[in-house]
Amino acid sequence: MPKIPGVNHQDAIRALEKAGFHIARQGKHTVMSDGVHIVTIPRHNPVNAFTMGGIARDAGLTVEAFKKLL
Repeated sequence: MPKIPGVNHQDAIRALEKAGFHIARQGKHTVMSDGVHIVTIPRHNPVNAFTMGGIARDAGLTVEAFKKLL
């Protein structure tokens, strides 16, 4: 699984919003959807590198595409 180290959860939310996602609900985790994909982002800093790679993959983005959105 690809690594995306040292990402703040708020930066990840902003990057996914640029990709067309919107916040569905918030609590200890933020759940975002684009109508096709649903991703869950933990609200702690920094988000684990392996977790962030999995979130990008679940969103249908490559690691390079996600890094460009940051």
